[in-house]
Amino acid sequence: MAEGITYKFPKDVVIYIILKLPIKSLLQFKCVSKSWYTLMQSYIFINLHLNRTTTADDEIILFKRSFKEEANQFRSIMSFLSSCDDNDDFYHVSPDLDVPYLTTTTSCVFHRFMGPCRGLIVLMDKVTTVLFNPSTRNYRLLKPSPFGSPLGFHRSINGLAFGFDKIANEYKIVRLAEVRGEPPFYCFTTREWRVEVYELSTDSWREVDDVDQQLPYVHWNPCAELFYKGTSHWFGNTNTVVILCFDMSTETFRNIKMPDTCHSKDRKCYGLVVMKDSLTLICYPYPGCEIYPAIDFMEIWVMKEYGVNESWSKKYTITPLAIESPLAIWKEHILFLQSISGHLISYDLNSDEVKELGLHGWPESLRVTIYKESLTLILKGSEHYIEVQ
Repeated sequence: MAEGITYKFPKDVVIYIILKLPIKSLLQFKCVSKSWYTLMQSYIFINLHLNRTTTADDEIILFKRSFKEEANQFRSIMSFLSSCDDNDDFYHVSPDLDVPYLTTTTSCVFHRFMGPCRGLIVLMDKVTTVLFNPSTRNYRLLKPSPFGSPLGFHRSINGLAFGFDKIANEYKIVRLAEVRGEPPFYCFTTREWRVEVYELSTDSWREVDDVDQQLPYVHWNPCAELFYKGTSHWFGNTNTVVILCFDMSTETFRNIKMPDTCHSKDRKCYGLVVMKDSLTLICYPYPGCEIYPAIDFMEIWVMKEYGVNESWSKKYTITPLAIESPLAIWKEHILFLQSISGHLISYDLNSDEVKELGLHGWPESLRVTIYKESLTLILKGSEHYIEVQ
C-alpha cells in the first residue's frame, strides 16, 4: 500500500519528505518494501541524510561512563541525552547501552571516545577498537594493530585519532607510536616515532613511511584528540606546548602554536573542542593542584582563522572550578565538565551558571560527545547489533 502511495509522487519529493523523519522511523520504513530498503541503504540517500540541514535541537548528547560493580570489575555504559528548549533538565531519549569489549578494570579511565565523524564514533582502550553507529546501533570490532616491537624495545601508543580522508573517501584510525629501548638498552637516542593507519575499506593496518622523527612528545587528556577540517589534533611537548596536527589525506604533520599566555610551566591542562565552527582551546588548572582564584582562571580561546597562529582570540575567562577536565561544548554555550569526584557538571558561558546534573560515574571515566543521527553503514567485516532493551 505504501509503495502505491509513493508512486503518486515524484521520487525526489518522496526523498525530501522522508529525509525529515527521525532515524527510528527510517529504520522501520526499511521494512515497507524492497525498493524502500534499497533506497535507504544507498550511498546517495545516506549522504543526503548526512548532509541535511539540521539545528542544535537535532543533537544528542552521548554520555559514556563506568561503574565499579564488584572486586576490580567495572561496567561501562552509554547514555543518550537531550533537553527541552534551552534548559538543563536532561532526559534519556533511549535506553542506556552496555559498551561492549572494552576493559573492565580501573583502566576504564583511559578509554578513548572519538568522533563523531560522518555519523560514526570509535571507542578504544589499549587493545580493543570498536567502530559504532549510535543511531542504528550497529558496530564492529576492528582488527588489532599487527605491529609490535623488536626484542629489547617497547612500543607505546601516545596519540590516537579517528577521521575521514575526503580525497580517498576513506575512514581512518591513526595510532602514533613511540618505540624505545628497554633496560638495559634504554636510551633516548634509540627512540623512534611510528605512525600506524587503519583503513576501513581494506580492513587492514599499515605503517606510514618517512615519519618525521622530530615530533613533539604527545600527551593525552580526556578532551584532547580532535578531528577537525580533515586533520587530527593532539597536544605535544617540545620546550613548550604545541598542537600537533596530522592531515588525514596527505598523512603529514605540522604544528599549531598555542596562544602566548598558554605554556607548559603554568600548572595548566588543555582541551580542544569546536565552537561556532572554530577550533577552540580550553585552558584549565591542573587537576588536584591548589587553586589560587586570583591567577588560576579557566580560559577559552578561539582560533578565528584556522591554522593562523596570530588569530587566537580569548573569548571567555572563567572563575576557576575544581574539575578533572572539560568534556564538550553543546549549543555553543553549555560547557560540560567532569568533577574530580566523577560528576557531570554544566557551565553556561552566557550566564556563568554552574549545575551538577545528577549524572555520575567512576572518577575520570566520564566522556561526552555531541552527536547528530546518521544512517552511515559499516560495511567491511562482520557487523553486530546492540539490542535495545
